[in-house]
Amino acid sequence: MQGPFHRGGQRRPMAEINVVPFIDVMLVLLVIFMITAPMLTQGVQVDLPQATSEPIETPEDSDPIQVYVDPEGNYHLSLGGDTTAVTLDDLAERIAVILERRPDTPVMVHGDRQIAYGQVVTLMSTLQRAGVANVGLVSEPPQDE
Repeated sequence: MQGPFHRGGQRRPMAEINVVPFIDVMLVLLVIFMITAPMLTQGVQVDLPQATSEPIETPEDSDPIQVYVDPEGNYHLSLGGDTTAVTLDDLAERIAVILERRPDTPVMVHGDRQIAYGQVVTLMSTLQRAGVANVGLVSEPPQDE
């Protein structure tokens, strides 16, 4: 008597895939990314002013352009994790090129609390000349004492 898996002396091919090695590799990658992700955060150290405000909604598919003004008054441009020191003229040119390709990219300004108000106004004017319609000013929530 022949069973359902018997084919005249031939073995029926197994239709299941062993996923255990795949799971092992995925768990190792998960651990590696969990350890390295906090180390990838880089930027310019600025002491942001504290203010109560609502978060700005940004599209999930686009990284914002981040402009930093450090305590010495130097400008830094950050897009997609790469931060470079720039002059105001170079900043305007780079942002204009980025906005030409992706006009909906949000621009966020991180200004140190120690810099003069006039320097932030100059930066905002430069961003406006570069074609930025809306600028987000980044602050930290106040610390309760």
